[in-house]
Amino acid sequence: MVTSNRGAPARTATEIRSGNLPAVPYRDLPEPLPMSKVIGASVILLAGSVGSGEFVLWPYMATQTGLALVWLATIGVLTQYFLNMEIERYTMATGETAVTGFTRLWKHWSWLFIIMAVIPWMWPGWASGSSTALTYAFGLPASWVVPITIASLFLIAIVLTVSPVVYKTVEKIQTLLVALIVLFMLYMAFGLLTGSSWGALLSGFTTEAPKIPEAVGKIPVALLLGAIAFAGAGGVMNLAQSNWIRDKGMGMGAHLPKIVSPITGEETTSGAIGYFFPQDEENLRRWRGWWRVADREQFITFFVLGLLAILLFMALAYTYVGVGSEAKNFDFVHLLGDKLNQSNGWAGHAYWFTGVVVLLSTNLAVVDMIARIVADICKTNWLRDSTTWTESRLYFLVVWLMVIFGSIILMSGVSQPLLLLVIASSLNGLVMFVYSVLLIQLNRGMLPRAIGLKGVRYAAIWWAVVFYGGFSIYLLIDQFGKLF
Repeated sequence: MVTSNRGAPARTATEIRSGNLPAVPYRDLPEPLPMSKVIGASVILLAGSVGSGEFVLWPYMATQTGLALVWLATIGVLTQYFLNMEIERYTMATGETAVTGFTRLWKHWSWLFIIMAVIPWMWPGWASGSSTALTYAFGLPASWVVPITIASLFLIAIVLTVSPVVYKTVEKIQTLLVALIVLFMLYMAFGLLTGSSWGALLSGFTTEAPKIPEAVGKIPVALLLGAIAFAGAGGVMNLAQSNWIRDKGMGMGAHLPKIVSPITGEETTSGAIGYFFPQDEENLRRWRGWWRVADREQFITFFVLGLLAILLFMALAYTYVGVGSEAKNFDFVHLLGDKLNQSNGWAGHAYWFTGVVVLLSTNLAVVDMIARIVADICKTNWLRDSTTWTESRLYFLVVWLMVIFGSIILMSGVSQPLLLLVIASSLNGLVMFVYSVLLIQLNRGMLPRAIGLKGVRYAAIWWAVVFYGGFSIYLLIDQFGKLF
């Protein structure tokens, strides 16, 4: 017999569809925790987002178009903030990931989201970029990039494998790395950017705004969609917020097991089928408390710090490289570092070392994210009753497969960081269009109105559908046209 946390028999929650997955029982929502206790999941997401678009794609575009696209970056990060909260909404309400919720809508979303997670993110552009920045800092030959990158991938896999509770290890590492990134952001703001830098950034929001269509026309479509998708985290990395807040114990996630090392941790063989709370006043009070805390944490950590990172790195590239640079691919990172060294002593080396940290933190988040999503889908949908294949073991299998596959890609000769990032980011833009539509069906069509999607947030998610859908269609038309 399934029991609630008060010891009484648990009834089946009829609100949550059970045609494709087992029904969920009722269970009371835990008391909300203060913000100081829940900060962590958004820090991991921020660590992943800074290396996606903030350090590479948007600054590169600033060297091609100036700062006319700062509005587009701002809208991109704001749109992802609303998406992230809708991803968190379902997980806090049920303890299940958003992808599990999508599978409840249609069973085939399970394997489709495995494809959408793996194909766009299997390209090791972040680790390759980190190693490239390291060679810039130490003056190492370019031939060292591939072996250093492969070594860093294996280091990531080893660290994850021996962690007793994987989430806690990832959170601690990413918190340290984000702290280092924030220190460089402060150095940029108060030591590297000039009054004219800030004036140009302000002009990007005002007098340069009418030039957005002209600026868009100068950027390859795949790069533009990639930058928009990575204005923040991007693609299924946003969906991994479900997995991270579940392991953090937010909302109903507190009732579900965590991923632990099969070597050093105590595993559980149960699948990640969640719970739902009765819609009484006491549970609704707790829900409002959880929502306030989660929303505040997401807004400050992800939106404010993420947008600030984009703007500062764009302004830095614009100030020291200017517009019209012919530096291609990742060469603009080398060029910017050289310009900083010429003007501010060792500032270029500080910039390159920050790049090492930024991009390595992103690759750690990427490997962890893909492994979590794939393991959760496989365990929940096809291996619920298996005592051999626990979610933890599936997680570590995917981690090592990602590392091996990434190494094969690098050894095949595809190692240019910007190319790898553009491939990953443009594919993720298409994925974001898909799950924006699904979040509306999930949080407005399944969850009760008292806790579901409505009002301004409902309009914001429809905007996400139009925003990512429009750019995705633009990309498809552009690429299709090149075939003829």
